[in-house]
Amino acid sequence: MSTASKEHIAVQGKGYRIFSIVRTVLIYLLALVIVIAAAFFVTDKSSSKSLFGFRYYTVLTDSMAPEFKSGDMVFVKVKKADKIEKGDIITFNPSSGGDAYLTHRVVEKLPDYKGTGVTCFRTKGDANDSEDPFVIDEDRVIGTVQFHLPKFGYVLRFVQLRWYFIVPMIVLLFVFLELMRRYFELRSADAEGAPDVESEQEKKND
Repeated sequence: MSTASKEHIAVQGKGYRIFSIVRTVLIYLLALVIVIAAAFFVTDKSSSKSLFGFRYYTVLTDSMAPEFKSGDMVFVKVKKADKIEKGDIITFNPSSGGDAYLTHRVVEKLPDYKGTGVTCFRTKGDANDSEDPFVIDEDRVIGTVQFHLPKFGYVLRFVQLRWYFIVPMIVLLFVFLELMRRYFELRSADAEGAPDVESEQEKKND
């Protein structure tokens, strides 16, 4: 086999290996996203349940900018009041009768607030000029923010409202990856089975 043919096959083989690696990574990432979506988002749109001690919330305003902004998703570790300290970012229900939640920073911890035996917190949004005009008692605190995903709240919203688009897209992606795999396999097989034209010509000249 000529040097040119060997180099051609090597290039094709390298291309196939790169594609295989990319394909594998995409499949694992896609599987991970599906699992996370199923666990957190698709089956349960409520934030009242926790998974492994975490709850998720979509940020609706920029009151905590630049820490995180509207559209980001925060993941909150459920904690009791005695584990929360000044400087922590907490998620809480500002009204015991409502379903809304706020995520602000603790600026003051008030143990045994006014002799009631209840721990309360004063909070403030990093981007706000003043503290929140209320104190939060321990029963309305969910926990502390551990990490956030920028703009992932928009992704969640899309998945929840447009799940019937997501499923066909996933199927089409798998079909595309399978077709590409077969294409590279056929090209590699054709290259390995192709006759060595240069070698045949050399034999005739001899």
